[in-house]
Amino acid sequence: MARSDEAEAFSLAVCDAVQQIPYGKVASYGHIAKLVGTPQRPRQVGVCLKHLSQDPDAHFNHNNVPWQRVINSKGIVSPRSQPSGARNQAAALQAEGVTVTTSALGELEVDFSEYGWFPDELPSQAEDE
Repeated sequence: MARSDEAEAFSLAVCDAVQQIPYGKVASYGHIAKLVGTPQRPRQVGVCLKHLSQDPDAHFNHNNVPWQRVINSKGIVSPRSQPSGARNQAAALQAEGVTVTTSALGELEVDFSEYGWFPDELPSQAEDE
């Protein structure tokens, strides 16, 4: 099924925003949603990232959008449908120098006070002013 123009625009905005997260930093799904003007849509941010193209020739794809830098609002790497998904995301973050710890409940956590990236606006928006 083809995406609506609105869904396509949202997806492009999310991918652009996620590309602006600095190496070694993380943001939350909710903060990305806020930065793209739709604070009520954090779950849709996750859906966009889940469905990134695997095609390296696609403008936005799994290789050029740092999907691993987006975690939930509690600083936890969200569980995935496949058991290794959260571990793969944690490994990708660790490769960037982000410390990922395991909570008492077995959740993979990142300390937002050290690694969080929460600007009031995207760097690309600040440049336009």
